[in-house]
Amino acid sequence: MTDTATRYLYLARHGEASADETTLTDSGRRQAVLLGERLQSTPLSAIYHGLLPRAQQTAQLISEQLDAVPLHQSELAGDYVPYLPTKEELPPDSAEAMLSFLAQVPEEERNLGPALAREALAEFTGPVDGDRPRHELVVTHNFLIGWLIRAALDAPEWRWMGLNHGNAALTAIRYTPGKPSSVLFYNDMRHLPAELRWTGFPPELRI
Repeated sequence: MTDTATRYLYLARHGEASADETTLTDSGRRQAVLLGERLQSTPLSAIYHGLLPRAQQTAQLISEQLDAVPLHQSELAGDYVPYLPTKEELPPDSAEAMLSFLAQVPEEERNLGPALAREALAEFTGPVDGDRPRHELVVTHNFLIGWLIRAALDAPEWRWMGLNHGNAALTAIRYTPGKPSSVLFYNDMRHLPAELRWTGFPPELRI
């Protein structure tokens, strides 16, 4: 029988992006550097990132603060809708608003996202082969972070919605063999000064 060990999965949303999303802002670059500095004591074995410039640049800046942690580009770490709920699945008082939001997403993205999300669960979650714990970072986008958190908590599939992650905030999930997965912390911004926190959130969600 193959031995399995604990996986520690760290999830980070990209740094603050420019209005056209083609690059990071100065604040976004600073956020990424500070996140990399925070992770210097974490024994990361790999950094995965999506294909879009804001995720690529964030991952690169994080990597520059670390010691020879390999970077891997992955479509699975991209920006996509992971699950399309039906109206019957959703809370009656918010179903219309949630479906209206999803209807704004291009049809191609809505069609491709669920398959990518299933692959992301297979690739990034669960215990790992071997006898040593593994620590991995995925630099991604808000939707995928919500999807992986809801899976770790065995929440309904639609519940990826409503989970908001700040730019360069950090979440950690532990997958231990024979035990339920555990969200160790969520949306942690302690490595960021006050003026760099809560970017990427609507004003009404900032506290």
